[in-house]
Amino acid sequence: MAVIHRTTLKPTKLELLTSWLPSRPWYRGGASAPRLAKAGGFRLDDPRGEVGIEFLVVTDTAGPRPTSYLAPLTYRGAPLDGAEHALVGTMEHGVLGPRWAYDGCHDPVFLAQLPALTEGRVRAQDQNVSDVPDDEVTAVRTGDRPLPTGFTATDEADGTRLTSPDGPVLRLHRVLEPAPDGAPAPGEGVTGHVTGAWTLPDGTRVRGLLAVLHE
Repeated sequence: MAVIHRTTLKPTKLELLTSWLPSRPWYRGGASAPRLAKAGGFRLDDPRGEVGIEFLVVTDTAGPRPTSYLAPLTYRGAPLDGAEHALVGTMEHGVLGPRWAYDGCHDPVFLAQLPALTEGRVRAQDQNVSDVPDDEVTAVRTGDRPLPTGFTATDEADGTRLTSPDGPVLRLHRVLEPAPDGAPAPGEGVTGHVTGAWTLPDGTRVRGLLAVLHE
């Protein structure tokens, strides 16, 4: 299990995302800099214990209405070869030293664990406490064919599309919207989804779709 360290980060994750989010095609804010607050999230374990994997939900209150974004990040102790385009930024961790933070959709460790979460083979872990599952994250799948791990990420205006040569497509929601029933709209080829929870600026706890699987 990943160990959560109580320490400092310089710059903070929110500071890194403040600079990075406006460069994304799915960012809904205007010309002014985002005003971000942490709204929720969870972690996944790297089976080898080398890479930190975090699904971070942040809410931007700079615009006319608050907007919540899903930012899956991976944290590494050294640069990931060939992933310069996916680098969100570098941080100094008070215990682990220098850390390279990447958009997880371009990190092979994340791209192996997300299908495992979707299939129910791994459990989401609490964002802030070591060795505690996050029961607010649920995965539903009706298909039975094992999912591949070789997904390729493409950012689009409505999120990130993860495609594989074998056909399955995972659509990662980047702009989150509450969905009380926790299920995607019926559609051809929809065989699974992942839902989670986050907190709105007024303190309301809501649920919504994080990812939808098409096969």
